[in-house]
Amino acid sequence: MTLRLTTRWSAIFTLALLGLLGAIQFVPYGRSCTNPPVVAEPAWDSPDTRAIAQRACFDCHSNETRWPAYARVAPASWLISYDVSEGRRIVNFSEWQRSQEEAAEAAEAILEQEMPPRPYLLMHPKARLTAPERERLAAGLTKTVRIRAETSGQP
Repeated sequence: MTLRLTTRWSAIFTLALLGLLGAIQFVPYGRSCTNPPVVAEPAWDSPDTRAIAQRACFDCHSNETRWPAYARVAPASWLISYDVSEGRRIVNFSEWQRSQEEAAEAAEAILEQEMPPRPYLLMHPKARLTAPERERLAAGLTKTVRIRAETSGQP
């Protein structure tokens, strides 16, 4: 009797959970999975810096995001859309003409292994950086930000 009752509640719970997951698919936030146009890229210090940044940073810090299939399924779509919009707001390598106030701290975040963030690396192993790549990217970004400051007077 108890086993049958437990099985019944498990089935009801499972159906309710599936119904909830189905219902949240109709919440529109985080479904665009589109990229605005690239307006202006940095004057990169080297092609190597750009290549490493493209592999490890561009999904969140550019208008060239590669949207995985799960980015269209709630609730993952909500988190991914939020992370990308925040990343683009902080530093956007595709809109380099606008103020990039936090670009100067990018090298430090990379060296301290704050970027790319660990949860992102779990799903994107190609974004993992070796110690030498991390050092090259940090040095290259420092030079790239310095080029920006020298040529435009912007931070």
